[in-house]
Amino acid sequence: MSKKILMVVTNHTTITENMKTGLWLEEFAVPYLVFKEQGYEVKVTSISGGEVALDPNSVQDNPEWKEAEALLKDTEKLSKEDASGFDAIFLPGGHGTMFDFPNNETLLYVLQQFAEADKVIGSVCHGPAGLVNATYKDGTPIVKGKKISAFTDTEEKEMQLDAYMPFMLETALREKGADFVQGEKWADHSIRDGNLVTGQNPQSSKSTAEKLVASLEQ
Repeated sequence: MSKKILMVVTNHTTITENMKTGLWLEEFAVPYLVFKEQGYEVKVTSISGGEVALDPNSVQDNPEWKEAEALLKDTEKLSKEDASGFDAIFLPGGHGTMFDFPNNETLLYVLQQFAEADKVIGSVCHGPAGLVNATYKDGTPIVKGKKISAFTDTEEKEMQLDAYMPFMLETALREKGADFVQGEKWADHSIRDGNLVTGQNPQSSKSTAEKLVASLEQ
């Protein structure tokens, strides 16, 4: 039986009236290709369903990414039914996730079911915004005591977007008890702690996906 992966992406499109955001294409397309090469079945969902906007700064004319990109034209809305029938969940980033991931009831429910079943949870860059408020049924944060990485506060400040974010991702994860481990700025850095796999930035997209595969193949 081939493994099944659930990918969940953002639908949020703006940081300010004049500043567009969305999904960061590389963080979706590269892991998607890693999973497909492994022979996995991949279902792509989004918070609201429909067409997924890309962060304009992430758009690249990469022929290898066309198949993945085409799937974003019309996505299924994430539902509570998606909590079962998958071996792993993967949350790509993009600044959009900072706005529609943290308090989305459906995403939090789905993540709780994955965590309770000790299934693999993977995420990269701003994708871990979805993990900030995710808890086990007893209320314990799923990141508590876990080695984790995500887009760092330093990287956010260098982008000069810290003032526009609803919260600082690294700080929020630390506040939930995560053992936050950061690598060099803008360099590939991913980490696996049990069945939780996270990566720091877009440069970490491939290694994060590969660690998720390693976790599933064990």
